[in-house]
Amino acid sequence: MANPLLEKFTTPFATAPFSKIKNEHFKPAFIEAIKISKEEIDVITNNTDVPTFENTIESLEFTGELLDRISSVFFNLNSAETNDEIQKIAQEVSPMLTDFSNDVRLNEKLFKRVQLIFDIKDELNLTTEQDTLLTNKYKSFSRNGANLNEKGKAELRIIDTKLSKLKLKFGENVLAETNAFELHITDNNQLKGLPESAIEAAKMIAKQKNKEGWIFTLDYPSYIPFMTYADDRALRKKMALAFGAKAFQNNEYDNQQVVLDLVKLRYKRANLLSFKSHSHFVLEERMAESPENVIIFLDDLLEKAKPAAQKEFDSLLNFAKKDGIHQLEKWDSAYYSEKLKKELFDLEEEQLKPYFKLENVINGVFSVSTKLYDVEFEEINTIDKYHDDVKTYKVTDSSGNYVAILYADFFPRKGKRNGAWMTSFKGQWQKNGENSRPHISIVCNFTKPTETKPSLLTFNEVTTLFHEFGHALHGMLANTTYQSLSGTNVYWDFVELPSQLLENWCYEKEALNLFAKHYKTDKLIPMDFIEKIKKTSNFLEGMQTLRQLSFGILDMNWHEKNPSKIKSVKEFESLAFKNTQLFPDVKENCMSTSFSHIFQGGYSSGYYSYKWAEVLDADAFSLFLEKGIFNKDVSQKFKEAILTKGGTTKPMDLYLNFRGKKPTNNALLKRAGLLK
Repeated sequence: MANPLLEKFTTPFATAPFSKIKNEHFKPAFIEAIKISKEEIDVITNNTDVPTFENTIESLEFTGELLDRISSVFFNLNSAETNDEIQKIAQEVSPMLTDFSNDVRLNEKLFKRVQLIFDIKDELNLTTEQDTLLTNKYKSFSRNGANLNEKGKAELRIIDTKLSKLKLKFGENVLAETNAFELHITDNNQLKGLPESAIEAAKMIAKQKNKEGWIFTLDYPSYIPFMTYADDRALRKKMALAFGAKAFQNNEYDNQQVVLDLVKLRYKRANLLSFKSHSHFVLEERMAESPENVIIFLDDLLEKAKPAAQKEFDSLLNFAKKDGIHQLEKWDSAYYSEKLKKELFDLEEEQLKPYFKLENVINGVFSVSTKLYDVEFEEINTIDKYHDDVKTYKVTDSSGNYVAILYADFFPRKGKRNGAWMTSFKGQWQKNGENSRPHISIVCNFTKPTETKPSLLTFNEVTTLFHEFGHALHGMLANTTYQSLSGTNVYWDFVELPSQLLENWCYEKEALNLFAKHYKTDKLIPMDFIEKIKKTSNFLEGMQTLRQLSFGILDMNWHEKNPSKIKSVKEFESLAFKNTQLFPDVKENCMSTSFSHIFQGGYSSGYYSYKWAEVLDADAFSLFLEKGIFNKDVSQKFKEAILTKGGTTKPMDLYLNFRGKKPTNNALLKRAGLLK
């Protein structure tokens, strides 16, 4: 059987031929690609020449190209367009990939070659990028068991295989629970308060399921409007309880034991590698450097945010008392926040949505990127897609040179996990005189068009699109020699800088005037709306900051201590939330069982990164504000110093090259209105 995954992609720009790829192609392709990768490793290991940077480190960097390509296609589909069959294949191939990865990292002969070169690196006259690559390759062995004895190596293999399966299981359970719930309404009195767009979308979902009335789901474009506008408090409670109980229902999709197994195995793995905890292991390779530094950072922000958060919460409660609410619950938060915002600023989310038609916002983020970084975007239809919803673009520079391919996937569906993320189907690297360009993808879950309206975004969805596009620019503008140092392959607490920085343009008149036009009249967003958007940017910022900090603190609690004595996920979580809690606890709910960032994604011991990067982005954007938000000197400097450089050197060095000084918390606290 011909297998398109194993053949050269003869498609435009060598993009993935999705229409030819069938589920049954994946497992044989993985088996063959692992075999080829092993042969490539054997060539390096069995080389009788003296180990050099070129014949060992560089050769190692360029192995596994086929396996990387297949993995990218497969695991991106498993996130954005999965089904039972793909999930079953994932459970089968993940242990195979873990075994292969360990075969490389625990290969004594190969490690000896790497170590020989690492030991004399100061004599080799390497470039900064080569030096970083060598250090990273050495650490990928030393930090992953190369120095263990045979018994230790065998134990590490068992742990890693279990971890790979558990992470998949966690994600599958969350997706199953998200898909399993629906709120079916047949009495239109229960729709009171909801905007027409939310009602129409719910009608469309019901119609697709061959049911009368309206259906609301736990997908964000359905869930968020319901929690923000529905007057029926009992139904808001029902939705909130369902959302908070994902994978916490003592059924076949329960994640409580999965969480406990994950944290215990991570701790055991770290100990095996001579680290005090999983956090100590992870943070050795982060800007923060240690759990102690992260905790100091979080505590410092907590000290400043908590009084403001408590004050805001009290104001919200006093406002809700007008409705006879004497105890604010979690299902009241979005509802009364929106009502209070309208009273204070005379601005409702629904007033803004007509100015944020999805297509206009896409053109807006393109225009902003063009003005900042001299890149152009052209929608093309010659590229295979994995779903009809996906849009594809060719990205070029101002001279028309090919820069990247961009995939954009905007709407929720059954086989797609919630949230928004950036990923890649192909990285960037330079070899044999050719600069091989990346294929980048952004995946979101926005409100779908209805029969009468296009997709109109909430302002929060607008900032989400800009956020993911910031990541995409980091990937698309990559210009390094080695793929493992390219684009978003940077320290985890640095990776959010480009994404969070780009969100700032959503609040600026000069940027909004490029795309915020009424979908019917084409009139620009009124100036007073822009003023109100800016004024509301700090609305309930203390509560928002406290919420973000609580997630970071929960993450650190799971990972920086010995978890062996933890019996109850819920009790442990409640204790971790104690200092950040404003709303009463809900016994039926547990966040950890669906906290995909830290238990399925790569954010374990890294959730603090969002706040850490906010410090960087506030400091960076203050320079744009000072010089002009489209100042070419500043934007080109950011592009050259940060976006093109990937992880070729330490992040603070990259940041200093751009900014000329280290950041402080002050710009963030000032922007958030938390600095007196």
